[in-house]
Amino acid sequence: MTTDRARRLLLISLLLVTVMAVRGAAIGDCKLGDPTGNFAGTALSRQVGKLEVSFSLQCSNGHYEGELSTPVGNFLVTAGRYETGQLHLQLAADGSSVTIEVKLEGDSLQGSFVSGDDQGTIDLRRTEQSRTTNPVKPGANLSKQQWREDFAFFVRELPKRHANAFHYTPREKFEAAVAALDQHLDHLNPDEIYVGLDRLANQIGDAHTYVEFPADDANLPIEIRQFGDAYRVVALVQGNEKGLGARVVGIANTPIARARELAASLTPRDETPELASARIEGFLTTGMALHGLGITKDRNVAHYRLAGDGGKEFTIEVRALPTGSEPQWISAARQVPLSGQGPEDKFWCKYLPDARTLYCNVRQILNLTDPAREMLGLVDQQRPDKLVIDLRQNSGGDFNEGLKHLIHPIGELNKVNRKGHLFVLIGPNTFSAAMSNAAQFRGQTEAMLVGQMIGERPNSYQESRQMTLPNSGWVVHYSTQYYKSVASGENVIRPDREIIPSWEDYVAGRDPVLDWVLNRKAE
Repeated sequence: MTTDRARRLLLISLLLVTVMAVRGAAIGDCKLGDPTGNFAGTALSRQVGKLEVSFSLQCSNGHYEGELSTPVGNFLVTAGRYETGQLHLQLAADGSSVTIEVKLEGDSLQGSFVSGDDQGTIDLRRTEQSRTTNPVKPGANLSKQQWREDFAFFVRELPKRHANAFHYTPREKFEAAVAALDQHLDHLNPDEIYVGLDRLANQIGDAHTYVEFPADDANLPIEIRQFGDAYRVVALVQGNEKGLGARVVGIANTPIARARELAASLTPRDETPELASARIEGFLTTGMALHGLGITKDRNVAHYRLAGDGGKEFTIEVRALPTGSEPQWISAARQVPLSGQGPEDKFWCKYLPDARTLYCNVRQILNLTDPAREMLGLVDQQRPDKLVIDLRQNSGGDFNEGLKHLIHPIGELNKVNRKGHLFVLIGPNTFSAAMSNAAQFRGQTEAMLVGQMIGERPNSYQESRQMTLPNSGWVVHYSTQYYKSVASGENVIRPDREIIPSWEDYVAGRDPVLDWVLNRKAE
Protein backbone atom coordinates (compact mmCIF):
# COMPACT_ATOMS: atom_id res chain seq x y z
CA MET A 1 0.00 0.00 0.00
CA THR A 2 1.33 3.44 -0.91
CA THR A 3 1.84 6.08 1.74
CA ASP A 4 -0.89 8.29 0.19
CA ARG A 5 -3.39 5.42 0.18
CA ALA A 6 -2.49 4.48 3.74
CA ARG A 7 -3.00 8.08 4.82
CA ARG A 8 -6.37 8.22 3.09
CA LEU A 9 -7.57 5.00 4.66
CA LEU A 10 -6.37 6.09 8.08
CA LEU A 11 -8.18 9.40 7.81
CA ILE A 12 -11.31 7.57 6.76
CA SER A 13 -11.04 5.24 9.70
CA LEU A 14 -10.77 8.14 12.09
CA LEU A 15 -14.24 9.19 11.07
CA LEU A 16 -15.62 6.00 12.48
CA VAL A 17 -16.33 7.92 15.64
CA THR A 18 -18.49 10.46 13.80
CA VAL A 19 -21.35 10.88 11.40
CA MET A 20 -22.06 13.90 9.21
CA ALA A 21 -25.65 14.83 9.92
CA VAL A 22 -26.12 16.73 6.68
CA ARG A 23 -25.62 13.52 4.68
CA GLY A 24 -27.95 11.45 6.80
CA ALA A 25 -27.73 9.59 10.08
CA ALA A 26 -25.58 6.51 10.38
CA ILE A 27 -27.29 3.17 10.31
CA GLY A 28 -26.73 2.18 13.91
CA ASP A 29 -28.01 2.43 17.47
CA CYS A 30 -27.43 4.84 20.32
CA LYS A 31 -29.44 6.06 23.28
CA LEU A 32 -29.36 8.62 26.05
CA GLY A 33 -26.12 8.25 27.99
CA ASP A 34 -24.08 6.76 25.14
CA PRO A 35 -20.79 8.53 24.21
CA THR A 36 -21.37 12.01 22.78
CA GLY A 37 -19.51 15.30 22.80
CA ASN A 38 -16.61 17.10 21.17
CA PHE A 39 -13.27 15.29 21.18
CA ALA A 40 -9.70 15.91 20.07
CA GLY A 41 -6.60 13.77 20.01
CA THR A 42 -4.34 11.62 17.89
CA ALA A 43 -4.26 8.46 15.85
CA LEU A 44 -1.10 6.42 15.39
CA SER A 45 -0.85 4.37 12.21
CA ARG A 46 1.78 1.75 11.51
CA GLN A 47 2.13 3.01 7.94
CA VAL A 48 1.53 6.76 8.23
CA GLY A 49 2.51 7.77 11.74
CA LYS A 50 0.87 10.29 14.07
CA LEU A 51 -2.02 12.57 13.03
CA GLU A 52 -3.97 15.21 14.96
CA VAL A 53 -7.78 14.98 14.74
CA SER A 54 -10.88 16.56 16.29
CA PHE A 55 -14.55 15.65 16.06
CA SER A 56 -18.03 16.02 17.49
CA LEU A 57 -20.39 13.13 18.24
CA GLN A 58 -24.12 13.27 18.92
CA CYS A 59 -26.98 10.83 19.26
CA SER A 60 -30.13 11.88 17.40
CA ASN A 61 -33.28 9.77 17.11
CA GLY A 62 -31.40 6.60 17.97
CA HIS A 63 -28.56 7.16 15.50
CA TYR A 64 -25.14 8.73 15.79
CA GLU A 65 -24.48 12.05 14.11
CA GLY A 66 -21.47 14.31 14.13
CA GLU A 67 -18.43 15.47 12.23
CA LEU A 68 -14.70 14.92 12.13
CA SER A 69 -12.10 17.49 11.14
CA THR A 70 -8.94 16.00 9.63
CA PRO A 71 -6.15 17.35 7.39
CA VAL A 72 -8.14 16.25 4.34
CA GLY A 73 -11.71 16.98 5.48
CA ASN A 74 -14.74 15.02 6.66
CA PHE A 75 -16.05 11.50 6.01
CA LEU A 76 -19.20 9.43 6.55
CA VAL A 77 -19.91 6.59 9.00
CA THR A 78 -22.17 3.83 7.67
CA ALA A 79 -22.94 1.89 10.88
CA GLY A 80 -22.30 2.03 14.61
CA ARG A 81 -23.44 0.88 18.03
CA TYR A 82 -22.43 1.25 21.69
CA GLU A 83 -22.60 -1.71 24.07
CA THR A 84 -20.88 -2.85 27.27
CA GLY A 85 -18.66 0.22 27.31
CA GLN A 86 -17.38 -0.34 23.78
CA LEU A 87 -18.07 1.81 20.71
CA HIS A 88 -18.16 -0.27 17.49
CA LEU A 89 -18.18 1.63 14.21
CA GLN A 90 -17.85 0.96 10.50
CA LEU A 91 -17.24 3.14 7.46
CA ALA A 92 -17.15 2.73 3.70
CA ALA A 93 -15.71 5.22 1.21
CA ASP A 94 -14.28 4.90 -2.30
CA GLY A 95 -14.70 1.14 -2.18
CA SER A 96 -12.72 0.79 1.05
CA SER A 97 -14.12 -0.38 4.40
CA VAL A 98 -12.72 0.17 7.87
CA THR A 99 -13.70 -0.85 11.40
CA ILE A 100 -12.89 0.62 14.77
CA GLU A 101 -13.42 -0.26 18.42
CA VAL A 102 -12.87 2.30 21.17
CA LYS A 103 -13.66 2.23 24.88
CA LEU A 104 -15.03 5.18 26.84
CA GLU A 105 -13.16 5.79 30.10
CA GLY A 106 -14.19 9.06 31.71
CA ASP A 107 -13.57 11.70 29.09
CA SER A 108 -11.33 9.50 26.93
CA LEU A 109 -11.98 7.32 23.92
CA GLN A 110 -9.18 4.84 23.39
CA GLY A 111 -8.93 1.86 21.10
CA SER A 112 -7.79 0.59 17.73
CA PHE A 113 -8.71 0.60 14.06
CA VAL A 114 -8.20 -1.69 11.08
CA SER A 115 -8.13 -0.26 7.56
CA GLY A 116 -7.12 -2.59 4.74
CA ASP A 117 -3.62 -3.81 5.58
CA ASP A 118 -3.04 -0.89 7.94
CA GLN A 119 -3.94 -0.70 11.61
CA GLY A 120 -3.22 1.46 14.60
CA THR A 121 -4.39 3.05 17.83
CA ILE A 122 -6.62 6.01 18.64
CA ASP A 123 -6.48 8.21 21.74
CA LEU A 124 -9.10 10.99 22.02
CA ARG A 125 -10.07 13.33 24.86
CA ARG A 126 -13.41 15.03 25.34
CA THR A 127 -13.16 18.81 25.05
CA GLU A 128 -16.86 19.56 25.55
CA GLN A 129 -19.89 17.48 26.50
CA SER A 130 -22.75 17.40 24.01
CA ARG A 131 -25.74 18.89 25.79
CA THR A 132 -28.28 17.74 23.25
CA THR A 133 -28.67 14.01 22.75
CA ASN A 134 -31.59 14.56 20.36
CA PRO A 135 -30.89 17.77 18.44
CA VAL A 136 -34.02 19.72 17.68
CA LYS A 137 -35.07 20.68 14.19
CA PRO A 138 -33.48 23.88 12.87
CA GLY A 139 -35.65 26.86 13.70
CA ALA A 140 -37.07 25.30 16.86
CA ASN A 141 -36.94 27.05 20.20
CA LEU A 142 -33.48 26.43 21.60
CA SER A 143 -32.56 28.05 24.89
CA LYS A 144 -30.33 31.11 24.95
CA GLN A 145 -27.57 28.92 26.38
CA GLN A 146 -27.87 26.45 23.51
CA TRP A 147 -27.69 29.21 20.91
CA ARG A 148 -24.63 30.60 22.68
CA GLU A 149 -23.01 27.18 22.56
CA ASP A 150 -23.62 26.99 18.82
CA PHE A 151 -22.33 30.53 18.37
CA ALA A 152 -19.18 29.78 20.38
CA PHE A 153 -18.57 26.59 18.38
CA PHE A 154 -19.02 28.48 15.08
CA VAL A 155 -16.72 31.35 16.07
CA ARG A 156 -14.05 29.01 17.39
CA GLU A 157 -14.08 26.34 14.71
CA LEU A 158 -14.73 28.17 11.42
CA PRO A 159 -11.50 30.24 11.40
CA LYS A 160 -9.54 27.22 12.63
CA ARG A 161 -10.84 24.82 9.98
CA HIS A 162 -10.82 27.15 6.97
CA ALA A 163 -7.63 27.02 4.91
CA ASN A 164 -7.11 30.79 5.24
CA ALA A 165 -10.06 32.43 6.94
CA PHE A 166 -8.66 35.97 6.79
CA HIS A 167 -7.44 36.05 3.20
CA TYR A 168 -10.05 38.71 2.33
CA THR A 169 -11.54 40.14 5.52
CA PRO A 170 -8.88 41.06 8.11
CA ARG A 171 -9.09 39.22 11.41
CA GLU A 172 -9.79 42.47 13.27
CA LYS A 173 -12.80 43.26 11.09
CA PHE A 174 -14.14 39.72 11.38
CA GLU A 175 -13.76 39.75 15.17
CA ALA A 176 -15.52 43.13 15.34
CA ALA A 177 -18.47 41.62 13.45
CA VAL A 178 -18.43 38.65 15.85
CA ALA A 179 -18.52 41.02 18.84
CA ALA A 180 -21.42 42.98 17.33
CA LEU A 181 -23.47 39.82 16.82
CA ASP A 182 -22.55 38.60 20.30
CA GLN A 183 -24.07 41.73 21.86
CA HIS A 184 -27.49 41.08 20.29
CA LEU A 185 -27.55 37.28 20.19
CA ASP A 186 -29.84 36.79 23.20
CA HIS A 187 -32.51 39.00 21.62
CA LEU A 188 -32.60 37.43 18.16
CA ASN A 189 -35.00 34.82 16.83
CA PRO A 190 -33.57 31.69 15.14
CA ASP A 191 -33.91 33.12 11.63
CA GLU A 192 -32.06 36.26 12.66
CA ILE A 193 -29.34 34.11 14.21
CA TYR A 194 -29.03 32.19 10.94
CA VAL A 195 -28.63 35.44 9.02
CA GLY A 196 -26.04 36.66 11.52
CA LEU A 197 -23.95 33.50 11.24
CA ASP A 198 -24.23 33.36 7.45
CA ARG A 199 -23.12 36.98 7.19
CA LEU A 200 -20.04 36.12 9.22
CA ALA A 201 -19.31 33.11 7.02
CA ASN A 202 -19.67 35.21 3.87
CA GLN A 203 -17.23 37.79 5.20
CA ILE A 204 -14.52 35.17 4.74
CA GLY A 205 -15.14 35.75 1.07
CA ASP A 206 -15.20 32.54 -0.94
CA ALA A 207 -18.29 30.88 -2.37
CA HIS A 208 -17.66 27.54 -0.66
CA THR A 209 -17.93 29.07 2.83
CA TYR A 210 -21.47 29.63 4.10
CA VAL A 211 -24.18 28.33 6.42
CA GLU A 212 -26.41 25.87 4.61
CA PHE A 213 -30.17 26.43 4.71
CA PRO A 214 -31.71 23.69 6.89
CA ALA A 215 -34.54 21.54 5.54
CA ASP A 216 -37.01 23.65 7.52
CA ASP A 217 -36.20 26.88 5.68
CA ALA A 218 -39.80 27.89 4.88
CA ASN A 219 -39.58 27.42 1.12
CA LEU A 220 -42.00 29.75 -0.65
CA PRO A 221 -43.65 28.40 -3.84
CA ILE A 222 -42.63 31.27 -6.08
CA GLU A 223 -39.65 31.68 -8.42
CA ILE A 224 -38.13 35.05 -9.20
CA ARG A 225 -35.39 35.87 -11.70
CA GLN A 226 -33.58 39.04 -12.61
CA PHE A 227 -33.74 40.38 -16.16
CA GLY A 228 -31.76 43.58 -16.53
CA ASP A 229 -32.77 45.87 -13.67
CA ALA A 230 -36.11 44.14 -13.09
CA TYR A 231 -37.10 41.09 -11.08
CA ARG A 232 -39.87 39.00 -12.64
CA VAL A 233 -42.07 36.18 -11.35
CA VAL A 234 -41.23 33.22 -13.59
CA ALA A 235 -43.19 30.48 -11.79
CA LEU A 236 -45.96 30.11 -9.22
CA VAL A 237 -48.48 27.57 -8.00
CA GLN A 238 -52.20 27.41 -8.58
CA GLY A 239 -54.12 30.25 -6.97
CA ASN A 240 -51.55 32.94 -7.70
CA GLU A 241 -51.43 32.67 -11.50
CA LYS A 242 -52.15 36.36 -11.93
CA GLY A 243 -48.66 37.08 -10.69
CA LEU A 244 -46.94 35.22 -13.53
CA GLY A 245 -44.62 37.50 -15.49
CA ALA A 246 -45.22 40.49 -13.23
CA ARG A 247 -42.39 42.72 -12.06
CA VAL A 248 -41.57 42.51 -8.35
CA VAL A 249 -41.97 45.98 -6.81
CA GLY A 250 -41.40 44.98 -3.21
CA ILE A 251 -41.82 42.33 -0.54
CA ALA A 252 -44.11 43.41 2.32
CA ASN A 253 -43.08 47.00 3.05
CA THR A 254 -39.57 46.64 1.67
CA PRO A 255 -38.87 47.96 -1.86
CA ILE A 256 -37.24 45.35 -4.08
CA ALA A 257 -34.02 47.39 -4.36
CA ARG A 258 -33.68 47.38 -0.57
CA ALA A 259 -34.59 43.69 -0.33
CA ARG A 260 -31.87 42.97 -2.86
CA GLU A 261 -29.37 45.02 -0.84
CA LEU A 262 -30.21 43.12 2.34
CA ALA A 263 -29.99 39.74 0.62
CA ALA A 264 -26.61 40.69 -0.85
CA SER A 265 -25.19 40.61 2.70
CA LEU A 266 -25.57 36.81 2.51
CA THR A 267 -23.36 36.50 -0.58
CA PRO A 268 -19.56 35.88 -0.55
CA ARG A 269 -17.62 39.16 -0.41
CA ASP A 270 -14.72 38.09 -2.62
CA GLU A 271 -16.69 36.60 -5.51
CA THR A 272 -18.21 38.37 -8.53
CA PRO A 273 -21.42 40.42 -8.66
CA GLU A 274 -22.77 37.80 -11.07
CA LEU A 275 -22.65 35.14 -8.35
CA ALA A 276 -24.27 37.49 -5.85
CA SER A 277 -27.13 38.17 -8.27
CA ALA A 278 -27.69 34.46 -8.83
CA ARG A 279 -27.83 33.71 -5.10
CA ILE A 280 -30.04 36.67 -4.28
CA GLU A 281 -32.80 35.22 -6.49
CA GLY A 282 -33.02 32.26 -4.13
CA PHE A 283 -32.96 34.36 -0.96
CA LEU A 284 -35.94 36.40 -2.17
CA THR A 285 -38.12 33.30 -2.14
CA THR A 286 -36.93 31.65 1.09
CA GLY A 287 -39.00 32.47 4.17
CA MET A 288 -36.12 31.87 6.58
CA ALA A 289 -33.95 34.45 4.81
CA LEU A 290 -36.74 37.02 4.39
CA HIS A 291 -37.73 36.75 8.05
CA GLY A 292 -34.14 36.77 9.30
CA LEU A 293 -33.36 39.85 7.20
CA GLY A 294 -36.36 41.67 8.67
CA ILE A 295 -38.22 41.87 5.36
CA THR A 296 -41.20 39.79 6.53
CA LYS A 297 -42.76 39.46 9.97
CA ASP A 298 -43.59 35.77 9.51
CA ARG A 299 -41.19 33.23 7.99
CA ASN A 300 -44.10 31.27 6.52
CA VAL A 301 -45.93 34.11 4.77
CA ALA A 302 -44.72 36.73 2.30
CA HIS A 303 -46.69 39.42 0.52
CA TYR A 304 -45.17 40.24 -2.86
CA ARG A 305 -46.04 43.61 -4.35
CA LEU A 306 -46.13 43.22 -8.12
CA ALA A 307 -46.75 45.34 -11.20
CA GLY A 308 -48.13 44.25 -14.56
CA ASP A 309 -46.74 45.46 -17.86
CA GLY A 310 -49.25 48.32 -17.76
CA GLY A 311 -47.81 49.49 -14.45
CA LYS A 312 -50.81 48.63 -12.27
CA GLU A 313 -49.69 47.30 -8.89
CA PHE A 314 -51.25 44.46 -6.92
CA THR A 315 -50.25 42.10 -4.08
CA ILE A 316 -50.21 38.32 -3.81
CA GLU A 317 -49.80 36.29 -0.63
CA VAL A 318 -47.45 33.31 -0.80
CA ARG A 319 -47.35 30.74 1.99
CA ALA A 320 -44.49 28.35 2.68
CA LEU A 321 -44.91 24.73 1.73
CA PRO A 322 -44.51 21.89 4.23
CA THR A 323 -40.93 20.64 4.41
CA GLY A 324 -40.23 18.12 1.67
CA SER A 325 -43.32 18.84 -0.44
CA GLU A 326 -43.04 19.42 -4.19
CA PRO A 327 -45.09 22.27 -5.68
CA GLN A 328 -46.96 21.91 -8.96
CA TRP A 329 -45.37 24.77 -10.84
CA ILE A 330 -47.08 26.98 -13.39
CA SER A 331 -44.46 28.65 -15.56
CA ALA A 332 -44.44 31.95 -17.41
CA ALA A 333 -42.47 30.30 -20.22
CA ARG A 334 -44.45 28.98 -23.16
CA GLN A 335 -42.15 26.00 -23.57
CA VAL A 336 -39.05 24.45 -22.03
CA PRO A 337 -35.89 25.00 -24.10
CA LEU A 338 -33.61 22.05 -24.82
CA SER A 339 -31.20 23.10 -22.06
CA GLY A 340 -34.00 22.91 -19.46
CA GLN A 341 -35.10 19.39 -20.34
CA GLY A 342 -34.21 16.29 -18.33
CA PRO A 343 -33.58 18.19 -15.08
CA GLU A 344 -32.99 14.96 -13.14
CA ASP A 345 -30.34 13.69 -15.56
CA LYS A 346 -26.78 14.70 -14.69
CA PHE A 347 -25.29 14.05 -18.16
CA TRP A 348 -27.25 13.58 -21.36
CA CYS A 349 -26.65 14.20 -25.05
CA LYS A 350 -28.83 14.78 -28.10
CA TYR A 351 -27.81 14.92 -31.73
CA LEU A 352 -29.39 17.81 -33.65
CA PRO A 353 -29.27 16.75 -37.31
CA ASP A 354 -30.35 20.06 -38.87
CA ALA A 355 -27.40 21.81 -37.23
CA ARG A 356 -25.11 18.74 -37.41
CA THR A 357 -24.42 19.39 -33.72
CA LEU A 358 -24.09 17.07 -30.74
CA TYR A 359 -25.42 18.87 -27.66
CA CYS A 360 -24.46 17.51 -24.22
CA ASN A 361 -25.85 18.91 -20.97
CA VAL A 362 -23.46 18.15 -18.11
CA ARG A 363 -24.96 19.11 -14.74
CA GLN A 364 -22.44 17.47 -12.41
CA ILE A 365 -18.74 16.60 -12.66
CA LEU A 366 -19.09 13.18 -11.03
CA ASN A 367 -19.33 9.59 -12.28
CA LEU A 368 -18.52 10.59 -15.85
CA THR A 369 -17.02 7.32 -17.06
CA ASP A 370 -20.11 5.79 -18.69
CA PRO A 371 -21.87 8.95 -19.95
CA ALA A 372 -18.62 10.32 -21.40
CA ARG A 373 -18.06 7.00 -23.18
CA GLU A 374 -21.57 7.25 -24.65
CA MET A 375 -20.86 10.84 -25.74
CA LEU A 376 -17.68 9.80 -27.53
CA GLY A 377 -19.61 6.94 -29.14
CA LEU A 378 -22.14 9.42 -30.51
CA VAL A 379 -19.33 11.59 -31.86
CA ASP A 380 -17.92 8.57 -33.66
CA GLN A 381 -21.34 7.54 -34.93
CA GLN A 382 -22.76 10.91 -36.01
CA ARG A 383 -19.53 12.71 -36.91
CA PRO A 384 -20.98 16.13 -35.96
CA ASP A 385 -19.65 19.45 -37.22
CA LYS A 386 -20.02 20.88 -33.71
CA LEU A 387 -19.85 19.58 -30.16
CA VAL A 388 -21.50 21.61 -27.38
CA ILE A 389 -20.79 20.99 -23.69
CA ASP A 390 -23.33 22.88 -21.54
CA LEU A 391 -22.00 23.68 -18.03
CA ARG A 392 -24.46 26.47 -17.19
CA GLN A 393 -26.37 24.40 -14.63
CA ASN A 394 -23.36 22.52 -13.26
CA SER A 395 -22.75 22.83 -9.50
CA GLY A 396 -19.40 21.02 -9.56
CA GLY A 397 -17.95 17.74 -8.33
CA ASP A 398 -14.39 16.60 -9.06
CA PHE A 399 -12.49 18.56 -11.70
CA ASN A 400 -10.14 15.61 -12.19
CA GLU A 401 -13.17 13.67 -13.49
CA GLY A 402 -13.76 16.43 -16.03
CA LEU A 403 -10.13 16.44 -17.07
CA LYS A 404 -10.00 12.68 -17.51
CA HIS A 405 -13.36 12.04 -19.17
CA LEU A 406 -14.13 15.31 -20.99
CA ILE A 407 -11.22 17.64 -21.64
CA HIS A 408 -8.47 15.13 -22.45
CA PRO A 409 -10.50 12.82 -24.74
CA ILE A 410 -12.25 15.72 -26.49
CA GLY A 411 -8.85 17.32 -27.01
CA GLU A 412 -7.84 14.25 -29.02
CA LEU A 413 -10.82 14.54 -31.41
CA ASN A 414 -9.09 16.24 -34.32
CA LYS A 415 -12.28 16.96 -36.28
CA VAL A 416 -14.10 18.45 -33.29
CA ASN A 417 -11.29 20.10 -31.35
CA ARG A 418 -11.00 23.02 -33.76
CA LYS A 419 -12.00 26.66 -33.57
CA GLY A 420 -15.64 27.06 -34.45
CA HIS A 421 -16.44 23.37 -33.83
CA LEU A 422 -16.14 23.01 -30.03
CA PHE A 423 -18.23 25.13 -27.66
CA VAL A 424 -18.59 25.24 -23.88
CA LEU A 425 -21.64 27.08 -22.49
CA ILE A 426 -21.08 28.89 -19.19
CA GLY A 427 -22.98 31.16 -16.80
CA PRO A 428 -23.08 32.54 -13.25
CA ASN A 429 -24.04 29.14 -11.82
CA THR A 430 -21.14 27.26 -13.45
CA PHE A 431 -19.58 26.41 -10.12
CA SER A 432 -16.60 24.79 -8.43
CA ALA A 433 -15.25 21.86 -10.48
CA ALA A 434 -17.32 22.98 -13.48
CA MET A 435 -15.70 26.41 -13.25
CA SER A 436 -12.25 24.82 -13.15
CA ASN A 437 -13.09 22.60 -16.11
CA ALA A 438 -14.33 25.59 -18.10
CA ALA A 439 -10.96 27.26 -17.56
CA GLN A 440 -9.21 24.03 -18.54
CA PHE A 441 -11.31 23.71 -21.70
CA ARG A 442 -10.12 27.20 -22.64
CA GLY A 443 -6.49 26.47 -21.86
CA GLN A 444 -6.19 22.92 -23.18
CA THR A 445 -8.57 22.76 -26.15
CA GLU A 446 -9.82 24.97 -28.96
CA ALA A 447 -13.19 25.46 -27.24
CA MET A 448 -15.04 28.76 -27.44
CA LEU A 449 -16.78 29.75 -24.18
CA VAL A 450 -20.26 31.17 -24.82
CA GLY A 451 -22.80 32.65 -22.40
CA GLN A 452 -22.26 34.79 -19.30
CA MET A 453 -19.36 35.37 -16.95
CA ILE A 454 -18.90 32.66 -14.33
CA GLY A 455 -19.83 33.80 -10.83
CA GLU A 456 -17.01 32.13 -8.92
CA ARG A 457 -13.46 33.42 -9.23
CA PRO A 458 -11.11 30.85 -10.81
CA ASN A 459 -8.28 31.54 -8.35
CA SER A 460 -9.94 31.08 -4.98
CA TYR A 461 -10.41 28.92 -1.91
CA GLN A 462 -12.48 25.82 -2.65
CA GLU A 463 -12.63 22.11 -1.75
CA SER A 464 -15.56 22.42 0.63
CA ARG A 465 -15.85 20.54 3.91
CA GLN A 466 -18.55 20.97 6.55
CA MET A 467 -19.16 21.00 10.25
CA THR A 468 -22.39 20.67 12.22
CA LEU A 469 -23.38 23.04 15.01
CA PRO A 470 -24.00 20.90 18.12
CA ASN A 471 -27.49 22.06 19.12
CA SER A 472 -29.30 23.47 16.09
CA GLY A 473 -27.83 20.91 13.70
CA TRP A 474 -27.09 23.66 11.18
CA VAL A 475 -24.38 22.77 8.68
CA VAL A 476 -21.52 25.18 8.02
CA HIS A 477 -19.39 24.81 4.88
CA TYR A 478 -15.80 25.99 4.68
CA SER A 479 -12.95 25.83 2.18
CA THR A 480 -9.85 23.72 2.71
CA GLN A 481 -7.67 24.37 -0.35
CA TYR A 482 -6.63 27.17 -2.67
CA TYR A 483 -6.89 26.49 -6.40
CA LYS A 484 -5.48 28.54 -9.23
CA SER A 485 -7.30 27.94 -12.51
CA VAL A 486 -5.98 30.90 -14.52
CA ALA A 487 -2.29 31.69 -14.76
CA SER A 488 -2.46 35.40 -15.54
CA GLY A 489 -4.78 38.32 -16.19
CA GLU A 490 -7.93 39.21 -14.30
CA ASN A 491 -9.29 36.72 -11.80
CA VAL A 492 -12.55 35.96 -13.63
CA ILE A 493 -13.70 33.68 -16.44
CA ARG A 494 -15.45 35.71 -19.11
CA PRO A 495 -17.07 34.12 -22.15
CA ASP A 496 -15.51 34.58 -25.56
CA ARG A 497 -19.00 35.50 -26.73
CA GLU A 498 -21.29 37.08 -24.13
CA ILE A 499 -25.01 36.47 -24.56
CA ILE A 500 -27.45 37.48 -21.81
CA PRO A 501 -30.99 36.03 -22.13
CA SER A 502 -33.80 38.58 -22.02
CA TRP A 503 -37.24 38.41 -20.48
CA GLU A 504 -38.68 38.01 -23.98
CA ASP A 505 -36.37 35.02 -24.53
CA TYR A 506 -37.57 33.43 -21.31
CA VAL A 507 -41.27 33.84 -22.04
CA ALA A 508 -40.85 32.42 -25.54
CA GLY A 509 -38.84 29.47 -24.23
CA ARG A 510 -35.82 30.43 -26.30
CA ASP A 511 -32.19 29.72 -25.42
CA PRO A 512 -30.27 32.50 -27.19
CA VAL A 513 -26.91 31.09 -26.09
CA LEU A 514 -27.45 27.69 -27.71
CA ASP A 515 -29.25 29.31 -30.66
CA TRP A 516 -26.18 31.43 -31.38
CA VAL A 517 -23.97 28.35 -31.45
CA LEU A 518 -26.36 26.38 -33.66
CA ASN A 519 -26.71 29.25 -36.14
CA ARG A 520 -22.99 29.99 -36.31
CA LYS A 521 -21.35 28.69 -39.42
CA ALA A 522 -18.67 26.13 -38.73
CA GLU A 523 -15.22 27.25 -39.83
